[in-house]
Amino acid sequence: MTSPRHRSTARHDGHPGATTPWWRQAVVYQVYPRSFADADGDGLGDLRGVTSRVSYLADLGVDAVWLSPFYPSALADGGYDVDDHRDVDPKLGTLADFDEMTAALHAAGLRVVVDIVPNHTSDRHRWFREALASPRGSAARGRYVFRDGRDGPAGPMSEPPSSWRSLFGGSAWEPVGDGQWYLHAFAREQPDLEWSNREVRDDFLQTLGFWADRGVDGFRVDVAHGLVRDVDNNLHVDFATTHTGAVDDGSHPLWDRDELVDVYREWRQLFDTYDPPLAAVAEASVHPSRRWRYSDPSSLGQAFTFDLFEAAWDAAELRRGVELGLEQLEVGASCTWTLANHDCVRAASRYGLPPDHEQRSHPASKAWVTRHGASPELDAPLGLARARAGVLLELALPGSTYLYQGEELGLREVPDLPPEVLQDPMAFRSEGAEKGRDGCRVPLPWTPTGPSFGFGPDDLEGGAAPSPPHLPQPAWFAGASVAVQEADPTSALHLHRHALRVRRDVLGPEELTWEEAPEGVLHWSRPAGPPQGGGGGEEGGRWHCVVNAGGADGSGAVVPLPAGRLLLTSGPLDDAGHLPPSTTAWVLVP
Repeated sequence: MTSPRHRSTARHDGHPGATTPWWRQAVVYQVYPRSFADADGDGLGDLRGVTSRVSYLADLGVDAVWLSPFYPSALADGGYDVDDHRDVDPKLGTLADFDEMTAALHAAGLRVVVDIVPNHTSDRHRWFREALASPRGSAARGRYVFRDGRDGPAGPMSEPPSSWRSLFGGSAWEPVGDGQWYLHAFAREQPDLEWSNREVRDDFLQTLGFWADRGVDGFRVDVAHGLVRDVDNNLHVDFATTHTGAVDDGSHPLWDRDELVDVYREWRQLFDTYDPPLAAVAEASVHPSRRWRYSDPSSLGQAFTFDLFEAAWDAAELRRGVELGLEQLEVGASCTWTLANHDCVRAASRYGLPPDHEQRSHPASKAWVTRHGASPELDAPLGLARARAGVLLELALPGSTYLYQGEELGLREVPDLPPEVLQDPMAFRSEGAEKGRDGCRVPLPWTPTGPSFGFGPDDLEGGAAPSPPHLPQPAWFAGASVAVQEADPTSALHLHRHALRVRRDVLGPEELTWEEAPEGVLHWSRPAGPPQGGGGGEEGGRWHCVVNAGGADGSGAVVPLPAGRLLLTSGPLDDAGHLPPSTTAWVLVP
C-alpha cells in the first residue's frame, strides 16, 4: 500500500564536504489534477490520468511533480475546500490509485509533492459538522474561529463580529443561527481552523505523517502565512490589507504571526524523522524581509519568492525581483522561482498586455478579462516570446523552479469563458469586479482532434460518449496541443525539454555574479558545475544568461553575446548573431 522511502541523490555543491538535497535546485512541475488528464471520461481529470502521463513528465525532464489538492471536496474553491485531508476525492480516484501513481512517478525518477491545506477545512468536514451540531463554547467549536455577533437593528448578535471582508469578497463572517459567526478568510465554505488549539496541531501532524508514509517526498503549504490569528483584540483590520506582504514587522493580527514559527518548527522536526528528510515550500505572501521565517532550514526550508513573478517585463523590475529572491541564500535557504500557477493569469498573456495595464502591478488579478473579454489589447506573439524568454531566465537562476502545467506549451489565458461555466468563487463574490481564475485552469490539450483534444478518451466502452471537459477548451488549443508541438522542433515544448537537459548538464553551485549589461538587458553568470548524475555534459567555465528585455512595446536594440559556446536561445538570433529584444540566451564561457 505504501511506497518505500527512497534515499535522495545529494550532489557536491562546490564546497568541501557540502552536499545539496534534491529540492534545492529541482525543477518541479505543478499538476492541477482536475485539468491535467481524464482517464475515465467523466470530464474531470483524475489520478489515473496523471499515471497515464508519467512518461510525458519524465521526458519533459522535471525532477518532481507537485499535485494541487485531490482530496474529497465540493469544489467550492477548486479543491481547496477539503472534506478529508487523508483521502482522495472519489471523482478523482482512490487511495490505491494514489499509491499506483506515486509508485509510477518514483519508478520514473520523479519525486512527489502534495498540497497541504492547513488554514481551513471545508464546511462538509466532519469536524465542522460536529461544530454546527454543538453548543456555543463547546470543544467542537473550539477547533474553529467562532465568535458572538454584535447587536444590530435585527436584534442581539445579528451583526458580524467585525467588518472584515474575505479575500473572495463579501463578509469574512458567516452566521450559524444561534448568535455565533464563524471566520472564513476565503469562501464561506472554507471555515478557518483555530491553530491555538492543540488538537488541531496534532491532527495535522498526523496528516503529514499519513502522506509521508505513503511515499510523498514533500509538501506545498497553502496559505502558510495564515493559520494563526489575533482575532479578539483587532477587529478593526481587514484580511486584504496586507495579504500581499506590505507589513514587515509581523504586527498584522491576521497574517504572518510570530506564533507560526513554533508551528513550522514542529513540522520540520517531523519531516526530519524521515530518510531523506521531507521537503516543504511555503506559499507565503509576506514582506521579503519576513520570508526567511518560512524558508529557514529549521522551518519549512523553502518559500515561494513572488517578486520575479510580480515584475513587469522590464529589465529593472526583473532584476529587482531576482535580487529580492536571492536574499534567501543569506539565511541558508534555497531560492524558489515561478512565473505562473493555478491562481494567476498565464505568463504568455500577462507579458503580452500593454505596459500601462494594471495587470502589470497585479498579476494575480483577473479584472482585465472581465473588461476586455478576449482582450484585443493582448499582443499574443509578443507575450509568447517573452514567456519563452522568461522560462530560460528563471531556469538559469540559483535555486528551484516551479513550472505550472501548460506553461511548457506556451498556453495563453482563456479569457472568454461564458459566465454559466465559471467555477471560481472569486467570480461569484466579487460582484463582477473579477472573472476569477478559471481561465488558467482549462483542461490541457494533448491532441489536435477529439472531443476534448485528448484530455479525455474519444469514446467509452460500449460506444458511450465521454462527458465534455469541466471547463470548455477554445478551438485554438488544437494548434497548441502536445502532439502538434512534439512534431515542431521550434515549439515551446521542445524549448522546455531542451532547456531542462542543458540546465542539468551545466548546473553548478548556488551562486550568481551580475555582469555589465546595457540598459534593458540582464546579464549574469554562474559557475558551470559537474553534470548531475556524474557523466557526460559540461564541466568548468561559467554559464552566462543574457536577457534582452527590450522596450516596453517589444522593440529595442539587439545586443551582442559574450564570446563562448551558445547553448540555447528562446528565439532566433539576428543575422549577426546578436540577441533581439524579448529573447534570452545561455552561453558557456570557458
